[in-house]
Amino acid sequence: MIPENALTVSRDNQRSRWIRLRTMILLRWVAILGQSAAVLVAVQFYNLRLELDLIIFAIGISVAGNLVAMFVFPENERLSEKQNMAMILFDLLQLLLLLFFTGGLNNPFAVLVIAPVAISATSLPVRYTFSLGIIAIFAVTLLANYNYPLLTEQGFILRVPNIFIFGNWTAIVISMLFLSFYSRKVTVEVNDMSDALFATQMALSREQKLTDLGGVVAAAAHELGTPLATIKLASSELMDELKDKKELWEDAVLIRDQADRCRDILQSMGQAGKDDQHMRNAPVSEVIREAAEPHSDRGKEIIFELNLKSKEDISQPLIQRRPEIIHGLRNMIQNAIDFANNKVWIVLSWSEIDIKITINDDGPGFPLQMISRIGDPFVSYRKASSPRLKQIDYQGMGLGLFIAKTLLERTNAKLSFSNGGAKEIENSKNVTQIGAIVEIVWLRSDIEAQNNFLGENENLQVF
Repeated sequence: MIPENALTVSRDNQRSRWIRLRTMILLRWVAILGQSAAVLVAVQFYNLRLELDLIIFAIGISVAGNLVAMFVFPENERLSEKQNMAMILFDLLQLLLLLFFTGGLNNPFAVLVIAPVAISATSLPVRYTFSLGIIAIFAVTLLANYNYPLLTEQGFILRVPNIFIFGNWTAIVISMLFLSFYSRKVTVEVNDMSDALFATQMALSREQKLTDLGGVVAAAAHELGTPLATIKLASSELMDELKDKKELWEDAVLIRDQADRCRDILQSMGQAGKDDQHMRNAPVSEVIREAAEPHSDRGKEIIFELNLKSKEDISQPLIQRRPEIIHGLRNMIQNAIDFANNKVWIVLSWSEIDIKITINDDGPGFPLQMISRIGDPFVSYRKASSPRLKQIDYQGMGLGLFIAKTLLERTNAKLSFSNGGAKEIENSKNVTQIGAIVEIVWLRSDIEAQNNFLGENENLQVF
């Protein structure tokens, strides 16, 4: 399993460090060009009488901030939370100052106040975004009443009616709240999915390494066999030559015996490695047993059942022992064991078209309101029924089912989740359907072995 601290340590802090200073500088240059262009158009085409000295001062502050950041910090500098907060706050205050000199909420560009707060929602913890939002709302409220008016060439004040000022204020505040919430929600979902997929890849990589280990062992055994045979031959010849020298003869005997011991060890290792290589394909029942085996001694009874629709279907399919299948089934079985009271049932069935595995426990089942969300990362679905697990407040990270579901779906499996009261296992024997039910279905063509390395398995009895 993936350690929780491998994915959750300082997640917000790590996210903030993804933002490069170069990105913020580029965005600020774009803002400076936009502000300068707006002022130029207002003066040249609409002949507005603006406080150009003050406006140039406000834009110059932003330019100076960019120049300082470019020359003081490295180009590839990544911002910490506080540095990112300072950058966004600086841009917000600069924009508010510019609006103060250009009519406040009478200026249609006042809506741009929303941008810094929305950006903070995607890159900063909630507390920083909340603080920026409060500052922005307070400042916008002041701008509604206090600002340098916009003047025409003739000296007339350009001012919208108070009802429109109130409407602009309301629209800005509501848009700020909505966009911040929306941006935050989307960002969290994307980040969670990224972390969960990383955990899935780690789990698959671990399972793949375990699968490949057998091949490495077999190769090592083969390569060491020849030198050991040479050592044994040489030691036997030394024994013949040293019969008159007891101490040296005993050393030669010891060398021969140890060489024999190494040979026996390597033979067993080589056989295990070869078995692993030859068992790349295995009967589906054996793959299920392999997946369940690590959980067989956890105090819960695991009951294996075969559910064939007809007696003619007893020749079970040979499937690929893919790491995704084994690890995915193992996580599904682990989840059932974690929340079962006493028993877990694993029911296998197949037809000419598909292969179906159903995992059922006698625990409390899935909460009805959560069934539609099963498979989402970082969502815990059930509370443990075991007293031991309750004592440690076992909630998990909500990654177990996500990893299992993702890995199994990579093999084209179709998964469905339900509770015993809602969906019964067809024709199951002596099973009381009261807990959670997980149904996994493959088309035989998706996972069935193409080459039969093990020979025919006619009338193979399973479970």
